[in-house]
Amino acid sequence: MTAFHCVESPRRPADAFYTKTLPAGEGWMYDLEPGQVLRIVDLEGNQAVDTLFFDADNPEDHYSAVQTIASQGQIYLTAGSVLRTESGAELARIVADTCGRHDTLGGACSAQSNTVRYAHEKLHMHNCRDTFMLQLARRGGTLTKRDLAPNVNFFMNVPVTADGSLEFADGVSAPGRYVELQAQRRTTVLISNCPQLNNPCNAYNPTPIQLIVWDK
Repeated sequence: MTAFHCVESPRRPADAFYTKTLPAGEGWMYDLEPGQVLRIVDLEGNQAVDTLFFDADNPEDHYSAVQTIASQGQIYLTAGSVLRTESGAELARIVADTCGRHDTLGGACSAQSNTVRYAHEKLHMHNCRDTFMLQLARRGGTLTKRDLAPNVNFFMNVPVTADGSLEFADGVSAPGRYVELQAQRRTTVLISNCPQLNNPCNAYNPTPIQLIVWDK
Protein backbone atom coordinates (compact mmCIF):
# COMPACT_ATOMS: atom_id res chain seq x y z
CA MET A 1 0.00 0.00 0.00
CA THR A 2 1.67 3.23 -1.12
CA ALA A 3 -1.11 5.82 -0.97
CA PHE A 4 -0.22 9.29 0.23
CA HIS A 5 -2.38 10.80 2.96
CA CYS A 6 -1.75 14.52 3.52
CA VAL A 7 -3.38 16.42 6.39
CA GLU A 8 -2.69 20.08 7.18
CA SER A 9 -2.11 21.18 10.78
CA PRO A 10 -4.17 23.88 12.53
CA ARG A 11 -1.18 24.80 14.74
CA ARG A 12 0.71 28.07 14.33
CA PRO A 13 4.47 28.25 14.94
CA ALA A 14 3.89 31.52 16.85
CA ASP A 15 1.99 29.54 19.52
CA ALA A 16 4.77 26.98 20.06
CA PHE A 17 6.92 27.06 23.20
CA TYR A 18 10.01 25.52 21.55
CA THR A 19 11.67 26.01 18.16
CA LYS A 20 15.06 24.82 16.94
CA THR A 21 16.81 24.72 13.58
CA LEU A 22 18.96 21.59 13.32
CA PRO A 23 21.72 21.61 10.68
CA ALA A 24 22.41 18.52 8.57
CA GLY A 25 24.72 16.13 10.39
CA GLU A 26 23.62 17.14 13.88
CA GLY A 27 21.51 15.29 16.44
CA TRP A 28 18.73 16.14 18.87
CA MET A 29 17.27 14.33 21.87
CA TYR A 30 14.14 15.59 23.62
CA ASP A 31 11.45 14.34 26.00
CA LEU A 32 7.85 14.99 24.97
CA GLU A 33 5.14 14.99 27.62
CA PRO A 34 1.80 13.27 26.88
CA GLY A 35 -0.25 15.39 24.49
CA GLN A 36 2.63 17.55 23.32
CA VAL A 37 3.06 17.85 19.55
CA LEU A 38 6.35 17.83 17.65
CA ARG A 39 6.53 19.20 14.11
CA ILE A 40 9.52 18.26 11.94
CA VAL A 41 9.87 20.66 9.01
CA ASP A 42 11.80 19.79 5.86
CA LEU A 43 13.08 23.33 5.27
CA GLU A 44 14.68 22.89 1.84
CA GLY A 45 13.09 19.65 0.64
CA ASN A 46 13.97 15.95 0.45
CA GLN A 47 16.07 15.85 3.61
CA ALA A 48 16.16 12.50 5.44
CA VAL A 49 15.43 12.74 9.17
CA ASP A 50 16.41 9.51 10.95
CA THR A 51 14.34 9.24 14.13
CA LEU A 52 13.97 6.86 17.07
CA PHE A 53 11.41 6.91 19.88
CA PHE A 54 11.57 5.50 23.41
CA ASP A 55 9.09 5.25 26.26
CA ALA A 56 10.72 7.87 28.51
CA ASP A 57 9.64 6.02 31.68
CA ASN A 58 10.58 2.58 30.37
CA PRO A 59 13.38 3.26 27.83
CA GLU A 60 13.97 -0.37 26.92
CA ASP A 61 10.48 -0.33 25.36
CA HIS A 62 11.51 1.54 22.21
CA TYR A 63 9.85 2.15 18.84
CA SER A 64 9.21 -1.07 16.94
CA ALA A 65 8.99 -1.02 13.16
CA VAL A 66 7.49 -4.54 13.24
CA GLN A 67 4.70 -3.67 15.70
CA THR A 68 3.96 -0.42 13.89
CA ILE A 69 3.83 -1.98 10.43
CA ALA A 70 1.77 -4.98 11.57
CA SER A 71 -0.80 -2.89 13.44
CA GLN A 72 -1.48 -0.55 10.51
CA GLY A 73 -1.13 -3.12 7.73
CA GLN A 74 1.29 -1.12 5.57
CA ILE A 75 5.00 -0.29 5.52
CA TYR A 76 4.81 3.50 5.14
CA LEU A 77 3.93 6.07 7.77
CA THR A 78 1.44 8.84 7.02
CA ALA A 79 -1.26 10.91 8.74
CA GLY A 80 -3.13 8.66 11.14
CA SER A 81 -0.26 6.22 11.67
CA VAL A 82 0.40 5.15 15.26
CA LEU A 83 4.00 4.51 16.26
CA ARG A 84 4.17 1.56 18.65
CA THR A 85 6.76 0.10 21.00
CA GLU A 86 8.09 -3.46 21.19
CA SER A 87 5.33 -4.20 23.73
CA GLY A 88 2.68 -2.78 21.36
CA ALA A 89 2.04 0.36 23.40
CA GLU A 90 1.24 3.60 21.60
CA LEU A 91 4.13 6.08 21.65
CA ALA A 92 3.02 8.76 19.21
CA ARG A 93 0.44 9.44 16.50
CA ILE A 94 1.03 11.30 13.25
CA VAL A 95 -1.64 13.99 13.48
CA ALA A 96 -0.60 16.09 10.48
CA ASP A 97 1.54 15.42 7.44
CA THR A 98 2.07 17.45 4.27
CA CYS A 99 4.62 15.04 2.75
CA GLY A 100 2.33 12.03 2.86
CA ARG A 101 4.67 9.05 3.14
CA HIS A 102 7.66 8.16 5.30
CA ASP A 103 10.04 5.19 5.33
CA THR A 104 10.15 2.49 8.02
CA LEU A 105 12.56 0.04 6.33
CA GLY A 106 15.72 1.81 5.13
CA GLY A 107 17.35 2.15 8.54
CA ALA A 108 20.10 4.55 9.55
CA CYS A 109 23.31 4.98 7.61
CA SER A 110 26.45 3.81 9.39
CA ALA A 111 30.14 3.57 8.60
CA GLN A 112 29.63 -0.08 7.71
CA SER A 113 26.54 0.39 5.54
CA ASN A 114 28.24 3.22 3.66
CA THR A 115 30.97 0.81 2.56
CA VAL A 116 28.41 -1.83 1.50
CA ARG A 117 26.07 0.54 -0.36
CA TYR A 118 28.65 2.83 -1.90
CA ALA A 119 32.40 2.17 -1.60
CA HIS A 120 35.04 1.25 0.97
CA GLU A 121 36.50 4.75 0.89
CA LYS A 122 33.18 6.03 2.34
CA LEU A 123 33.99 4.37 5.69
CA HIS A 124 35.11 7.60 7.34
CA MET A 125 32.06 9.64 6.38
CA HIS A 126 29.75 11.11 9.01
CA ASN A 127 26.70 8.90 9.51
CA CYS A 128 23.45 8.73 11.46
CA ARG A 129 24.38 5.79 13.69
CA ASP A 130 27.37 7.72 15.03
CA THR A 131 25.14 10.77 15.60
CA PHE A 132 22.67 8.61 17.54
CA MET A 133 25.44 7.24 19.73
CA LEU A 134 26.87 10.71 20.37
CA GLN A 135 23.47 11.97 21.53
CA LEU A 136 23.04 8.97 23.85
CA ALA A 137 26.50 9.57 25.31
CA ARG A 138 25.72 13.25 25.93
CA ARG A 139 22.41 12.39 27.61
CA GLY A 140 23.94 9.76 29.88
CA GLY A 141 21.72 7.23 31.62
CA THR A 142 21.06 3.64 30.69
CA LEU A 143 20.59 3.90 26.91
CA THR A 144 23.51 2.65 24.82
CA LYS A 145 24.15 1.61 21.21
CA ARG A 146 22.46 -1.70 22.06
CA ASP A 147 19.19 0.26 22.27
CA LEU A 148 19.42 1.53 18.68
CA ALA A 149 16.59 -0.25 16.88
CA PRO A 150 15.39 0.10 13.26
CA ASN A 151 14.32 3.71 12.93
CA VAL A 152 11.87 5.91 11.04
CA ASN A 153 13.22 7.94 8.11
CA PHE A 154 10.94 10.94 7.81
CA PHE A 155 10.67 12.41 4.27
CA MET A 156 12.79 9.57 2.85
CA ASN A 157 11.60 7.58 -0.18
CA VAL A 158 12.51 3.88 -0.06
CA PRO A 159 10.12 1.96 -2.33
CA VAL A 160 9.98 -1.84 -2.30
CA THR A 161 10.65 -3.30 -5.74
CA ALA A 162 8.77 -6.17 -7.36
CA ASP A 163 11.39 -8.67 -6.21
CA GLY A 164 11.11 -7.50 -2.58
CA SER A 165 14.32 -5.48 -2.40
CA LEU A 166 14.64 -1.84 -1.32
CA GLU A 167 15.42 1.06 -3.63
CA PHE A 168 16.79 4.35 -2.30
CA ALA A 169 14.99 6.71 -4.66
CA ASP A 170 14.55 10.43 -5.22
CA GLY A 171 12.71 12.12 -2.39
CA VAL A 172 8.97 12.85 -2.39
CA SER A 173 9.12 15.88 -0.10
CA ALA A 174 9.55 19.58 -0.92
CA PRO A 175 10.60 22.79 0.88
CA GLY A 176 8.41 23.56 3.89
CA ARG A 177 6.66 20.21 4.10
CA TYR A 178 6.27 18.80 7.60
CA VAL A 179 5.10 15.94 9.76
CA GLU A 180 3.53 16.34 13.22
CA LEU A 181 3.50 13.73 15.96
CA GLN A 182 1.52 13.85 19.19
CA ALA A 183 2.99 11.98 22.16
CA GLN A 184 0.64 9.40 23.67
CA ARG A 185 2.89 8.92 26.71
CA ARG A 186 6.15 10.43 27.90
CA THR A 187 8.27 9.89 24.79
CA THR A 188 11.97 10.42 24.20
CA VAL A 189 12.69 11.48 20.61
CA LEU A 190 16.17 10.86 19.17
CA ILE A 191 16.94 12.49 15.81
CA SER A 192 19.88 12.41 13.45
CA ASN A 193 19.45 14.97 10.68
CA CYS A 194 21.14 12.84 8.06
CA PRO A 195 24.56 13.98 6.73
CA GLN A 196 24.45 11.46 3.87
CA LEU A 197 26.15 12.76 0.71
CA ASN A 198 25.65 9.57 -1.31
CA ASN A 199 21.87 9.16 -1.17
CA PRO A 200 19.51 10.42 -3.93
CA CYS A 201 16.70 10.75 -1.35
CA ASN A 202 18.12 14.16 -0.41
CA ALA A 203 19.50 14.96 -3.88
CA TYR A 204 23.02 14.44 -2.49
CA ASN A 205 22.62 17.69 -0.55
CA PRO A 206 21.94 17.42 3.22
CA THR A 207 20.01 20.44 4.53
CA PRO A 208 18.67 21.80 7.86
CA ILE A 209 15.35 20.95 9.45
CA GLN A 210 13.20 22.85 11.93
CA LEU A 211 11.79 21.33 15.12
CA ILE A 212 8.72 22.91 16.74
CA VAL A 213 6.94 21.78 19.93
CA TRP A 214 3.47 22.73 21.20
CA ASP A 215 1.81 21.81 24.49
CA LYS A 216 -1.27 20.48 22.67
